[in-house]
Amino acid sequence: MAIPQAESHRARARPPVVRRVPLRQLLRVTSIAGGIQFGWALQLSLLTPYVQELGIPHAWAIVIWLCGPLSGLVVQPLVGHMSDRCASRFGRRRPFILTGAILIVVAVLIIGHSADIGWLLGDRGNTRPRAIGVFVFGFWVLDVANNTTQGPCRALLADLTGKDHRRTRVANAYFSLFMAIGNILGFATGAFSNWFKVFPFTVTTACNVDCANLKSAFYLDIVFMVITSYLSITAAQESPLGLSNRSTPLAEDVSVESSQEAFLWELFGTFRYFPWPVWTILLVTALNWIGWFPFLLFDTDWMGREIYGGKPNEGQNYNVGVRAGSFALMLNSVFLGITSVLMEKLCRKWGAGFIWGLSNILMALCFLAMLITSYVANHIGYLGHDLPPSGIVISAVVIFAVLGVPLAITYSVPYALISSRIEPLGLGQGLSMGVLNLAIVIPQVIVSLGSGPWDQLFGGGNSPAFAVGGLAALAGGLIAILGIPRSGTQKPRALP
Repeated sequence: MAIPQAESHRARARPPVVRRVPLRQLLRVTSIAGGIQFGWALQLSLLTPYVQELGIPHAWAIVIWLCGPLSGLVVQPLVGHMSDRCASRFGRRRPFILTGAILIVVAVLIIGHSADIGWLLGDRGNTRPRAIGVFVFGFWVLDVANNTTQGPCRALLADLTGKDHRRTRVANAYFSLFMAIGNILGFATGAFSNWFKVFPFTVTTACNVDCANLKSAFYLDIVFMVITSYLSITAAQESPLGLSNRSTPLAEDVSVESSQEAFLWELFGTFRYFPWPVWTILLVTALNWIGWFPFLLFDTDWMGREIYGGKPNEGQNYNVGVRAGSFALMLNSVFLGITSVLMEKLCRKWGAGFIWGLSNILMALCFLAMLITSYVANHIGYLGHDLPPSGIVISAVVIFAVLGVPLAITYSVPYALISSRIEPLGLGQGLSMGVLNLAIVIPQVIVSLGSGPWDQLFGGGNSPAFAVGGLAALAGGLIAILGIPRSGTQKPRALP
């Protein structure tokens, strides 16, 4: 009788075995990043030039983008908190992901038809205030939708991988990979100038060829968004809150101890409990985005203005430069995808903080190269009357492409780091993504309010914002290398 009793005791003492999420399932779940980023690529490459064509001056064009960080400041932490506590029978994250995907489709339809709606409401002439109003409304809806979707997507990955930090890094690398795929397709779509021939009905009295190309690209975005949303939502297989269903691939079910999760209005109060590694991650993220935000907004505008010497609604040089910038960003996304595939090996060998720091230094060097290229282009005498020499264009394209390496790391490493280090504080994964988002959107608000007047003060170009961004990236790189340890945390357990 003693032997069976001992075996029974050992069986009771054995911890439950939790099945790891198959990699193919993580691939399907993260595929929605491709759909989201397809729209972001169109937004980043075409909408800054487009809003200037509607009549918004360059110095104030970035204020339109203020809605992104402001909605992210409120929406993503709120949606993250709500998804942590959602008791829907469809799961915690999927209802929010589906809602966000539907809003994205509605928003791009509004933006794509803003010129037509403005015309119907009475717009005439070069400045179209009604079209601008419709565009801004659609833009706000789009940014709210993106924040509604992205936070729960990241939290869902943390749910699926649980405390398996290597799997968490893999999941975020997959997410970054699909962002690269979405970028490649989106920027390639933006670089193609004959979509109006494929969809001739998009050309109207109010919508010229450039506008029709934008509208057609958004139609393609809707198709891609529907496909990737279906793949992701059907692959997640979430359990409702409070149910223990070990047949699902969730790494760990949600505990009913939801009272330990911080409420939204308690979020700022929890900051005083953050250990120094969390503050370091948030600081580097903030410096990171002081650099990235001006680039992501003004990359194609920089190509059209400072490399091709054009202006919106004045000749073809500007539009040719915007398309060249979209092609360069497509190459940027190829580098982003390659880096995403190698991410896990790089972080395992050198440490996530060290890799993140190096990527920030590389980013600063690329911004310096952009400033040098702008200076050379401005002093060799072709601006205003000729297309740029091939050497100038090749230099700009190479800089854009190389920037895909640090961008891939920005899209994955901070999320894996914050997910593991904030977990012991009792925040849900949805709200922890909201905490990181605060470090992203607050710098974006600062850049949105300051870079337009700052650029105008120094002649109306984009170079001053890039100079500030390069300095911020350099500082963030040094802090990441020196301040983020490869191992060690608030509690004695392994970290990424």
